[in-house]
Amino acid sequence: MRITGDFRRRRRQLRPNLLATLGLAGLILLASAAAGQQASPSAPQGSIRISGMVAHPVNLSKADLSALKKASVTVSDEHGTQAVYAGVPLVQLLARAGAPLGKELRGQKLKLYVVVKAADGYEAVFALAELDPEFTDKVVLLADQRDGSPLSAQEGPFRIVIPGEKRHARWVRQVTVLEVGEAK
Repeated sequence: MRITGDFRRRRRQLRPNLLATLGLAGLILLASAAAGQQASPSAPQGSIRISGMVAHPVNLSKADLSALKKASVTVSDEHGTQAVYAGVPLVQLLARAGAPLGKELRGQKLKLYVVVKAADGYEAVFALAELDPEFTDKVVLLADQRDGSPLSAQEGPFRIVIPGEKRHARWVRQVTVLEVGEAK
């Protein structure tokens, strides 16, 4: 196939226009994504918002969390290093907001789930039954300490820690929101 000089000249003329159009489209996408993130309310820095299908949505500060019963777990982190994480079992926080747990978690309510949201937009999902001690012995923590010290800025101030999970994809860092929803 032979490309003529006329075609090459037109292609060179179109290239800057195409790049400008793609650049403008990219800026529009970035602006709309930023606006979407701003429209989604999150908890103030250093607090957790619990909302959705709960009896009474709440914002819990670090002080509120420090007043709750703590638990600790020894786990291997994502690098294989042993670490002791301490924090509040997620089920305690959900109970405080009035999520249906225990004997209330049956029938249609078994469709409920919890979305854990991070400051950077990362999200992970748990079935509510995965967190209820009447269904499992696994304790999922909202940790605020590692090896006796507050979590680093990269990890915290709060992080989900799940003992026994082989992959740490649901070990959400910088947690800001717990939202209870219902599968359709």
